Amino acid sequence: MSPPLPARDAAPELSVVMPAHNESGFIDQTLKVLVSALRERELAFELLVVENGSTDSTLADTRTFAADDTAVVVLTHPVADYGEAMRTGLLAARGDVVVVFDVDYFDPAFVDVVLPRLAAADGPAIIVGSKRAPGTSDTRPWPRRAITAGFATVLRLGFGLKVSDTHGMKGMQRTTVEPIARRCRNGTDLFDTELVLRADRAGLEVAEVPVTVEERRPSRTPIARRIARTMLGLVRLRIQLWRDPDRH
Repeated sequence: MSPPLPARDAAPELSVVMPAHNESGFIDQTLKVLVSALRERELAFELLVVENGSTDSTLADTRTFAADDTAVVVLTHPVADYGEAMRTGLLAARGDVVVVFDVDYFDPAFVDVVLPRLAAADGPAIIVGSKRAPGTSDTRPWPRRAITAGFATVLRLGFGLKVSDTHGMKGMQRTTVEPIARRCRNGTDLFDTELVLRADRAGLEVAEVPVTVEERRPSRTPIARRIARTMLGLVRLRIQLWRDPDRH
């Protein structure tokens, strides 16, 4: 159970949600870079760090940083679950636009691209920073790129996904997407995939933009374990979506 949120000022223009698990020695620098970049853009923003199940000093480090910077809000869960952390941050966010970044994969320039589009009255509900869109520069090792391509193929053929990616950086209109987030049942690796799929099924516009993929460290999850976990999760998600009459 997350602690009550501290009293905050009027709702900001932008909320950045950042799940964090065992990021000691890494998150402090990420927060410094990101907060500085957002302030340079003269944005009214909040940065919600959702620590989940860390066994190192991630929570203490983040709270220390937040004690000196009121733009940073710290939430916590006792269990490591990336998807649930993302969901928690999205539901706690107050900004008109929500952007999701990872501790090891973020780009302030992504905000420059998606914020004006999402703030527009006729803008899309979600914009995915796609690692497979034309114009993307993906510098990850080829096994990681191959997994992304295979995952995208399964989603396109098995779920009718129109965009080419669901993971990684994304921006969304908070009030539009929040009801969809509350309906999502999956955590871990599949929350954001379910969110995008349900948004599309509900008739919301989901767009994508190319990105530069420069992860700051290798993946910490063994590839074989992640593939098995994801495939089982996709079978479960396919059944859930088939049973839920949420298509417009």
